[in-house]
Amino acid sequence: MEKRNKIIYWIATALFCFGMLTSGLAQLFHTKAMIDLVTPLGYPVYFLSIIGTWKVLGVIAILVPRFKLLKEWAYAGFFFVMTGAFVSHLASGDYSIKGLIGPLMQTVFIILSWYFRPADRKISQF
Repeated sequence: MEKRNKIIYWIATALFCFGMLTSGLAQLFHTKAMIDLVTPLGYPVYFLSIIGTWKVLGVIAILVPRFKLLKEWAYAGFFFVMTGAFVSHLASGDYSIKGLIGPLMQTVFIILSWYFRPADRKISQF
């Protein structure tokens, strides 16, 4: 069971960190694809710099050893950003698969990574 949990953790973490890192860098560099994705939602372009910076820093926090409290905050931040992206697309009338599947799948990977993380990456229970 422990080996299965580690495999689930690392697959989910790799997928979610890869997605967050690539989208974060695309946001930092203000790629056309990212601008075309967020401007119809009503967000200003400078918002990409803020979210991109936090995504890259969050990936670093998740992957480096120790810093358990920081990891908890990073997981929470990723969850809020991805669920916020999903709701933003719905609220703006964008029901496209392209706009919804990314945030939805990333949310699933975030939850799996958080749930199956090893004990040495968790804050100890009281």
